Amino acid sequence: MSNLLKILYNSGDWQKHTADAIAVGIYKDLKLSRQLQGVNRILGRGLSNALSGNIIKGDIGEVKIVVGKKGLIAILYGLGERNKVTSETFRIAGGSISKTCIKNKIKSFSFITPIDIKDNYMHQAAIEGLVLGSYQFNELKTTDTNNFNIKSATIYGIRKKVIEKGNKIAQGVCLARDLDNRPGNIATPSHLAENAKKIGKEGGMKVTIFDRDKFTKMGMGALAGVAAGTDVPPKFIIMEYWGGPKKQKPKILVGKGLTFDSGGISIKPSSKMDEMKYDMCGSGVVLGVMKIIQALKPKINIIGIIPSTENMSGDKAYRPGDVLTAYNGKTIEVLNTDAEGRLILADALSYASKHYSPEYILDFATLTGAVVVALGHVATGIMGTNKKLIKKIKTAAENTDEKVWEFPLWDEYLDQVKSNIADVKNVGAPMQAGSIAGGAFLKSFVKDDIPWCHFDIAGTAWGDKNISYQNKGTATGEVIRLVVNLLGI
Repeated sequence: MSNLLKILYNSGDWQKHTADAIAVGIYKDLKLSRQLQGVNRILGRGLSNALSGNIIKGDIGEVKIVVGKKGLIAILYGLGERNKVTSETFRIAGGSISKTCIKNKIKSFSFITPIDIKDNYMHQAAIEGLVLGSYQFNELKTTDTNNFNIKSATIYGIRKKVIEKGNKIAQGVCLARDLDNRPGNIATPSHLAENAKKIGKEGGMKVTIFDRDKFTKMGMGALAGVAAGTDVPPKFIIMEYWGGPKKQKPKILVGKGLTFDSGGISIKPSSKMDEMKYDMCGSGVVLGVMKIIQALKPKINIIGIIPSTENMSGDKAYRPGDVLTAYNGKTIEVLNTDAEGRLILADALSYASKHYSPEYILDFATLTGAVVVALGHVATGIMGTNKKLIKKIKTAAENTDEKVWEFPLWDEYLDQVKSNIADVKNVGAPMQAGSIAGGAFLKSFVKDDIPWCHFDIAGTAWGDKNISYQNKGTATGEVIRLVVNLLGI
């Protein structure tokens, strides 16, 4: 993991800080607050000179370095309009500060929050931004001499508990990013299982791993079918955290752990097939959230389930036209072996429905390219069976600024995944509503009385956002913060 790890709380006078630089916010009106006046004095009026030279405008995400007397460094971060500041403003600011420090090889900095901002969640967002913006995936580089990591950040003006919470949440996201970014020959199902065991051991969780023989004998024919074409051992991973009262129903998170997806016999085009290492980002969400649970130890009951395998072609691979029997006994006609994620999730959702009485089930999957066509890399597609749950998810999304968009699950769409020879088929109507077809299929494997929501994260789990606390072209860890907010921890 390559990101800011050492975040220090200081309740003393920030003017006595000893870090290499000090980061301080400025609004678009460019008025010098008492804090900024203090920074200006320390810099020998360097700040006044910078403002008179129109060096900074105070826009959200903007960061400028001002060097004063004796080489003292101030990092000015923009906050936009004074009365329109949000938590996302601070998250973006934090990411911009860290990226500026990395670019300019600043080893340590002190961060001051404006004295007029008292909101704890805004403060938490700033810490999240500082950590997430510092993230780099460079663990596989052996000859790059330009690698640079920030050593420490000292925080003034934010409560210690808020700092710790923001840091722990961000560290969980960074863990997920590491797992997601690792190639398929490293991030195998066994690798995911080992990480689950480690998190479980540190968090007092019960972790159960079913191997191929076990889950096949148990009747998980959909997962066994997808896994048939690979010799890399598949795993069915269950993590149980019982931190709440015994009578409290658990919340269940299910994550697609397809560690590499060739498409199977319905093979994908070779262009960008390397990106299919990201087909396990749903499992990254579950492991990232469970890492945060391990660190914060909330008084809730939560279950994480990850079906994990590769999807490869070969003489043992499942074929178009095959019929598989899922864990709940429903039969599935396979019309496309590249629609495999919904198959392994079918067994996981069936298992969750049978063995627990959950408050709700959420599943996360890079399920369809169609969701990218519909929403681009801006929002996650969601669909589910319970209006209250969907409303809570939308509220959490607004709180964390991780956008979601609800698709309908009307009867017409459910009819499109009915099979002529089996109970369901793993594709919907040709060239129509591909993302909804995936959700409609999954609905068949959740009991009707269990609230459930499906997250199609294919457009947001990695990719294209130009935002300071993410890195373009790599894993984002998106929706982990959303889930934590939804859980109320």
